[in-house]
Amino acid sequence: MIDISASALAAQAFTGLVLGGILVLMAIGLSLIFGLMTVVNFSHGALYMLGAYFAFTILGLTRSFWAALVLAPLIVGTLGFLIERFLIRRLYGRSPDDPLLLTFGLSLVIVETVKLLWGKIGLTVDPPRDLAGAVNLGFMNFPIYRLFAIAVTAAVLVGLWLFLEKTNIGLVIRAGARDPLMVRALGIDLGRVWLLVFGLGITLAGLAGVLAAPMRGVYAEMGVEIIIECFVVVVVGGMGSLPGAIVAGLLIGEIVSLTTYFAPKLAEIVIFLVMAAVLLIRPSGLFGEAGLAE
Repeated sequence: MIDISASALAAQAFTGLVLGGILVLMAIGLSLIFGLMTVVNFSHGALYMLGAYFAFTILGLTRSFWAALVLAPLIVGTLGFLIERFLIRRLYGRSPDDPLLLTFGLSLVIVETVKLLWGKIGLTVDPPRDLAGAVNLGFMNFPIYRLFAIAVTAAVLVGLWLFLEKTNIGLVIRAGARDPLMVRALGIDLGRVWLLVFGLGITLAGLAGVLAAPMRGVYAEMGVEIIIECFVVVVVGGMGSLPGAIVAGLLIGEIVSLTTYFAPKLAEIVIFLVMAAVLLIRPSGLFGEAGLAE
């Protein structure tokens, strides 16, 4: 029999929410880009890693975590705009494998460039003093920063939903995902929409990197590790489905966290077992029929 402590179990569940939140931010970015542009962005993990490194640099220059939290994702998002405008845009209308290969190669270039600029040794990012320590939730003590990460993820999800559902640009994005030919027939420049969506998805990856940096550390291979988990989340939730990315991200986060508590040796493979089970039962994913237009 396993001696299960209620407080330890609750701590693992909250930790799963934190991991799930990071995965959700990453998976939503991937789903936004794939749902509208049908581009599988393999450089997503590398750009997540860049967010963490930029946060480290900005924190060193300004001594302000809040400045890093705002500026690092914007810098990464700007890089995303440039990638779409000058690299990926040239491949539209060609084989879907071309953007995949391009972004895969780009990820390798980014990782090696980071090693040249920041070195191969891992770095640390400290959370602000206001978020240091733990808070008593009544049934357990939990790090304040991790609660902050959960709150930021929730706020971003609400903001993204309002953007997609309540603004004209969001309407165009959802319409473009459903029927791009009709959107073009209405005289809307889909190129600008694709640019915006790609930049937004990359900004979310940068934000995830900043939030993860104080918890996971900063090192060049951090993007390689999380991109695998993110693709599992996207496949389980359904390619291009935002609701699927949210549900699957939180689900995978909880499964990994609880498996780490009960059976640590299975923690690295459990997500693949979940993915295999979902694909056997529902090959399109949990929300495979729903996309941005839903």
